[in-house]
Amino acid sequence: MKKILLLFLFVSASLSAQEDLKIRDFFWGKDDPHAKTMTIPDKWKNESAVMIYKYEFHDYHKFGTNINYTSALRSRVKLLDDAAVKEFSEFTFKERFSSDKGWSRRAGKNTLGIKVVKPDGKETIINVSKEAVDADKEKKIAIPNLEIGDIIDYYLHSEEPFKSQLEMGFDPVERTLGDVYPIMDYKLIFQTENDFFLNFATYNGAPELKEIPNKKSGERHYEFSAKDIEKNEFPRWFYPLIELPCYKFQVFFARSGKFEKRAEAFLSEKESIVKSRVSKEDVFEYYNTKFRPYGDLGHIERFLKGKTFSSDEEKVREVYYFTRHQYFTQYIEAFVVKDANIFYPFDLYPNAIFFQKEEEFINHFMAFLKDNKIPYDIVIGTARYNGPITDLLIQQNVTILLRVNTANPLYLEFFTPFTSADQFNYQLENTKAYLLQVSKNKKVVDSEMITLPGSTKKDNVSKSITKVKLIEDLSTFKVERENYFSGHYKPSEQSNKLYFFDYVYNDYQRYGTASLLEKVKNKKKKEQYQKEFDALIAKYKDKQKENFTDAVKDEFGHDIENYTMNVENTGRFGSKEPMSYKESFTIKDHYIKKAGNNIIIELGKFLTSQIELSEKEKKRPNNIHMSFPRQIEHEIQFEIPQGYNATGLEKFNKNAENETGGFISSVTQNGNLITIKTTKSYNNYYEPNSNWNKMIDFLEDAFQFTQEKILLKKN
Repeated sequence: MKKILLLFLFVSASLSAQEDLKIRDFFWGKDDPHAKTMTIPDKWKNESAVMIYKYEFHDYHKFGTNINYTSALRSRVKLLDDAAVKEFSEFTFKERFSSDKGWSRRAGKNTLGIKVVKPDGKETIINVSKEAVDADKEKKIAIPNLEIGDIIDYYLHSEEPFKSQLEMGFDPVERTLGDVYPIMDYKLIFQTENDFFLNFATYNGAPELKEIPNKKSGERHYEFSAKDIEKNEFPRWFYPLIELPCYKFQVFFARSGKFEKRAEAFLSEKESIVKSRVSKEDVFEYYNTKFRPYGDLGHIERFLKGKTFSSDEEKVREVYYFTRHQYFTQYIEAFVVKDANIFYPFDLYPNAIFFQKEEEFINHFMAFLKDNKIPYDIVIGTARYNGPITDLLIQQNVTILLRVNTANPLYLEFFTPFTSADQFNYQLENTKAYLLQVSKNKKVVDSEMITLPGSTKKDNVSKSITKVKLIEDLSTFKVERENYFSGHYKPSEQSNKLYFFDYVYNDYQRYGTASLLEKVKNKKKKEQYQKEFDALIAKYKDKQKENFTDAVKDEFGHDIENYTMNVENTGRFGSKEPMSYKESFTIKDHYIKKAGNNIIIELGKFLTSQIELSEKEKKRPNNIHMSFPRQIEHEIQFEIPQGYNATGLEKFNKNAENETGGFISSVTQNGNLITIKTTKSYNNYYEPNSNWNKMIDFLEDAFQFTQEKILLKKN
């Protein structure tokens, strides 16, 4: 038996080695077009590195119910400085992985190949299987003796087998043609066969995909290539897919017409046609039967019983927040308990309905609107960073809204714990979208193009009041801060600052529902579960405090002590209702310097986190794409210690304002209290590059503010 086992291991190892050599030959064999390419164009000799050759490969094939997806990436890179040598001196990869596709999976395999080519042409192939070491469920390999002037040539080949009979989409890819390094020669290959649909489109001047004739029936071969590609810059406030040459693609598998109809993709008429454009008609055809008023309205009817509302708008808002709790937040405790393995909680929720997808929410809310004779339409939009809706290609890039046609229309989106009934995703604001018109509150009958409303800087406000005081030793600041967030500032702040226990119990009280453990009837088990759950929440609270402390430490760039935080208002019931919290902490031995009997205070540092532009950033060639118009208001109150007078306050008066935004600050003194007020604003979603210098004006003023100091003179 032992001999048989040893023979099996030997044969398996031999087959694996043969397969690895076959893969190596695929990339570095006699057909390698760049086996001897060593030189780069003179124009790129001052770059950090240059990609001599970049090659991508995607192969999709089926064998009965077996599907095999093979992908590969190969890069041949000339290293021109120490930063590039450091970048490529270590590789990390997973040798084995479990596919997330299909219903029956086999282990997938990644094969990494690396060789180093010296300037004299000498090649060294790294023995990856021998040299790689285990590191946190991955493999890590260091490349020895790598130097400036070397070429590193590497590939990663991935084979992912699984079984599937149903329709399914492979992960979409959206990528700029250029990379962080210039590319001399780039090639992207697709190989597919019947039942695999390809959506592929290029934008902003990228070359087109070409089909290469193939003699095998049902098989298709496509190539996408480009040469002499300049490197891309990816500065702040920039959406690359809108402006740079780029491509998008997705492959979808569907065995027959039945599966094609169920596919969550905009498919072409047949597999042999590459889908490169999705029209308004395509969108209408895909969605006109997706939505219908459907759902048990019993919970909503019981919620509405005995209630009166001043308008349909108020009614819709209140029902939206109720459904957010009824079909979402009331189950959060259960998921937490299940993940912590305290007990299996879902038996306590007979006939539970938990919304997991947009479609479920849309259909259910349509049923409510239809039942209450409130007119509505459906909006099909896409985030601004994806490009315009007319360039839509990938179905997953769609966001769906309900437009409720009340006196002041309401736009409703699928909820998170922090969504608002009068605010939708800022990435959709001011964009073109398709409106699916609903007839008689039940059937989609037509579509048209609309422009979604936007918000202003007055709608999206971050405000803080920071009270700063030197305590007795005159080397430690006590800081108390009040923070307020409204509009689009709220959701991310709520997500960062609110754990489930900060809001679900308020929801239970608001809507008269029972918490998870109130549903447990067995007294002994309930006590046990409560003890474990309390311990879990205590652990979460400790982690919460640690995270908040680290966030403030990062904000100020120094250690802080004695941190406390208290949420005053979660702000979860309306965009105009601010989320607010108070925090306090101390900062020791920073922002303060003794000068004889006098003290220098870096009071501007309490504004925190202002942008310092590098010379490179100031020469920006790109247009500016902002998340949303916004305004940041700060008030700093500093209490002058007894026995001192303050000088240098005039430096805190600044005024830089234009059509792009601005930074304005003013200072006043009343007795021993100095009050500095600042307002920083970004007025628009988009600025052309020609306006960049105008933004620089106020950005530099804001940063300079943080460098200003006051002098406390001893009386």
